[in-house]
Amino acid sequence: MTKKILFIIDDIELKYFEFNDLVTNFWFIKEFLKRNYIVDIAIKRDLFIENAKACVSSRKSTLKDENIFCEKNQNKHLVNDYDVVFFRPDPPVDINYINACYVFDYVDREKTLLINDPNEVKNFNEKFHVNYFPNHAPKNIITSCAELIMEFVEKEKEAILKPLNRCFGSGVYYMNSEDKNLLTIINNMTEEGKTPVMVQKYLPEAKYGDKRVLIIGETVMEECIQKLPAEHNFKFSIHNDKYFKGTKLSENERIMAQEIASTLSKKGIYLIGLDVIEEKVIEINVTSPCYFIREINQHYGIHFEDKIMACFEEMIEKHFSKERTYAVKR
Repeated sequence: MTKKILFIIDDIELKYFEFNDLVTNFWFIKEFLKRNYIVDIAIKRDLFIENAKACVSSRKSTLKDENIFCEKNQNKHLVNDYDVVFFRPDPPVDINYINACYVFDYVDREKTLLINDPNEVKNFNEKFHVNYFPNHAPKNIITSCAELIMEFVEKEKEAILKPLNRCFGSGVYYMNSEDKNLLTIINNMTEEGKTPVMVQKYLPEAKYGDKRVLIIGETVMEECIQKLPAEHNFKFSIHNDKYFKGTKLSENERIMAQEIASTLSKKGIYLIGLDVIEEKVIEINVTSPCYFIREINQHYGIHFEDKIMACFEEMIEKHFSKERTYAVKR
């Protein structure tokens, strides 16, 4: 029987729904359609509860002439009508995001494979929880207290400040203990001590960018990409070919990524993008990690999407087989 897939994508992706090779979700959807899966599309606000059951108003997607299309008409389904749900809205992880995750409290996980499980996504912060793996993370502090942050920066001399619930480098600042604007930056980003932030020790090799290490289930991909800082910036901030280069995993990175994959897959977190500098994980992306498929294809001369789909199909087959290797939770 043909498997039914539901993608919960970001609002902006639905608004401009056509194949764009910069967008990971569009690659995934296109590849499932090419393999004759039924693929429906929804966004966060299409999820709802009716009669104590998780429901969704979804749109059918189709493939024609190597492009993907989405019908305007919506049809109501139980979430458990689908064999697999890919939950991949972009941050910020605000109250609307969290409410969408709550809908999945009413989903039977034996009937439907959730990638990534929204309950686990809700409970896992991409910055906060690098501290699940303290041996692999840079020294850091998470607090809203300006005094503690100032002490940290004074001691480390250089640091990176990050908001906890944004993406694409939004709101990320480089801080130097000699900067006369240091307290102003801290007060602005903590909203005068009300909002916690992460402050990480600055790693000097950040000037060469960070490496994206990709994981599906318990498979660590050998293919990875180096994201380079933009001009007049200390971080990767522009999705442009000149800011990428092909790179390789070190043995330490491979071991580190495998440990993280093994731990998080047991929680129902299967799609993971690690951002790595100096063999340290600076962020564990689990909400809607970009897989940089176009860039990896260009730098490695492969069809990375085929390798990804082989992993997905193996996960799906194992989930619905009698001998399951992935965690199934209610």
